[in-house]
This record gives sequence, C-alpha cells and structure tokens, in this order.
Amino acid sequence: MSPRTPSRLRRLIGGTLLTVLVGWLLLVAGVWWAGRTDDARPASAIVVFGAAQYAGRPSPVLEARLEHALALHRRGIARRLIVTGGKQDGDLMSEAEAAARWMRRRGVPSSAIITEGASRSTSEQMHAVARIARRRGLDTVVLVSDPYHMLRLRMTAWRVGVPAVGSPTRSGPLVPWSEAGVRYLLAESLKAPVALLLERRAR
Repeated sequence: MSPRTPSRLRRLIGGTLLTVLVGWLLLVAGVWWAGRTDDARPASAIVVFGAAQYAGRPSPVLEARLEHALALHRRGIARRLIVTGGKQDGDLMSEAEAAARWMRRRGVPSSAIITEGASRSTSEQMHAVARIARRRGLDTVVLVSDPYHMLRLRMTAWRVGVPAVGSPTRSGPLVPWSEAGVRYLLAESLKAPVALLLERRAR
C-alpha cells in the first residue's frame, strides 16, 4: 500500500461526510423555508391533513390545522374543504370524520365538505386527494398542515400529480422553535427526500 493511500482515503471520507452534511443542512433550510411560505390563493379546494383525534375531539395539532383551513375558507380561498385521515388502532371515529364534524359545528355546510376517512399516512392521504381531484375535476388545491410538514407535502403532491400550493398553520404545538417543532423539523429533513425519491404518481 502506498504511503499516500491512508491520507487519500481520509480525504475521500472527509469529503463525503462534508457533502452529506451540507446536503442535510440544505434540506433543513428547505423544510424551514416551506414552513414560512404561504402561497394560498383561490383554488378548487382546501385540503386539511389528518392528525390525532380523541373520541371525536380533534387533538391540538388537528385543531390548529382546522382553524387555519376554516379561516382560508371564510376568506373565499375555496368553497370546498377536503378533510383526510383514517382511524388509528382503537379509534371509533376517523380523523376525517372528527374534522368534518368540527367544521359543521362552525357553520360549514356538509355539501362543502369532502371526507376521506381511510388513509393512515401522508402518502395515502395525498393519493386519496389525487383520486378525489381527478374524479371531481378539481384544479389547484391548497394544502394545510403544520409548518414543518409542508416541504414533504409539496414534494409528495408533485410526485403523485396533484397541482397544489401550501398554506402552513401559524398556531398549535408544532409552531417554529417549540421543542416539538424542532424535533419535527429535524425529522422532516429526513422524510422529505424519501418522499421525493420513492413516491409514485397516483393511479
């Protein structure tokens, strides 16, 4: 082995680690940017992504999403609301059903609410939205979720063929720089590229 081989190997390893670190930091910045960017504009529908509910009562995370979507609806951004999310183990009601009930109690007519209560992940929810959009002839939709969820949602929407813009929440337990929010930021910096690479166009 040449005396120079160990130093070359160290440089190669160092360069690889530096590249990975820079790439990850760019992803963190992308997650942060997407969570700070609100592109809401008139669209065919507002999509509220599911989160936990407890015996029909939305969790604080889900309620923050619903409040934001309701504000957009009242501004006239879209007449239709799509609420998504299935049942978790032990649930008697789906996240979508709890969300729809919350909306109806605040004056949104049932005719304006589209309920998708079978999906159990972001990917499944987006594929369901794609099917609904095709079936109902919807154009652009506005995606509503927590700030650090938005980059993955945008990537997933693009991959499955849903024309979409994002409108992140501004309240709730996952707001920027909360302890939970920082954990979410770091987790989403790893999940977003996986969605970009592995997601497939909806059928």
